[in-house]
Amino acid sequence: MNRFILRQSLLLFLTAVIWGVAFVAQSAGMDYVGPFTYNGVRCILGGLVLLPCILLLDRLQGGRKEEQVTGVGTRSQETGVTAQNGRQLLTGGLCCGVILFVASSVQQIGIQYTSVGKAGFITAMYILLVPVMGLFVHKKVGGKVWIGVMFAVCGLYLLCMANGFNLERGDALVLVCAVVFSLHILVIDYFSPKVDGVRMSCIQFWVCGILSLLCSILLEHPDVGSILAAWQPICYGGIMSCGVAYTLQIVGQKGMNPTVASLILSLESVVSVVAGFLILHQTMNRRELLGCCLMVVAIVLAQLPDRSNQRMTDKE
Repeated sequence: MNRFILRQSLLLFLTAVIWGVAFVAQSAGMDYVGPFTYNGVRCILGGLVLLPCILLLDRLQGGRKEEQVTGVGTRSQETGVTAQNGRQLLTGGLCCGVILFVASSVQQIGIQYTSVGKAGFITAMYILLVPVMGLFVHKKVGGKVWIGVMFAVCGLYLLCMANGFNLERGDALVLVCAVVFSLHILVIDYFSPKVDGVRMSCIQFWVCGILSLLCSILLEHPDVGSILAAWQPICYGGIMSCGVAYTLQIVGQKGMNPTVASLILSLESVVSVVAGFLILHQTMNRRELLGCCLMVVAIVLAQLPDRSNQRMTDKE
């Protein structure tokens, strides 16, 4: 493994760690404010954090293009955003923001009724649901993914079905969240090749934040005191989870195999269990741990490349 791959892998692993610990921050935030208030404030904060990141990335990208095109200090016009790209950027940001609002709201509500470890592992189901949902847009799914789905179903049963087939309220809500996050990933997959990813992320955070705050005002009636009391989990969720982790993901995926990148990022579910144990002292019994292990196997299987596709890639 060369230094570049090692560096990128470490950046992606750090992203997974930040996202995994974020489940603890989300759970702790519920001690002070409601789910809509927490999501609203942290998403607005995340959007603010991304603004200087956008300026920095624009400056770095502009400098590279200047060297390639002119070799001097004149700014290339290619770094600008065209009117067509602007419309696609706004459309993508709005769509992603609305979907993120639904997903994060359901997840935040569900975390109140389940453990951090369970929430992290059930949310990781999006890695399996994405290729399954991709069938509806005529995307083929390999045999390993279907085997992974079987492992995941068994794992979810052991993890969540403590009393027979009764799915607990919090588990069901987080599972719905995983489904909506799968749709979110597919929408990002559609728009990301056409627009700037960091800009679209910034827009989606603002859209999600505004919608969450509107619901907060209507349903929770938040006060400044409770928001200030929850400043630590809110700042972590906004600055680290939304702003820093997303930027690290963008930088870390540059030049990386997407399968390897997804596998590293999926470790957030493992981190959530460890963080719940170390910080919140939440424990899991043998049955639940076995369910987690089966879901890890499922996630790994879903990310392994199909041999036939690999042969085609090698021939090309």
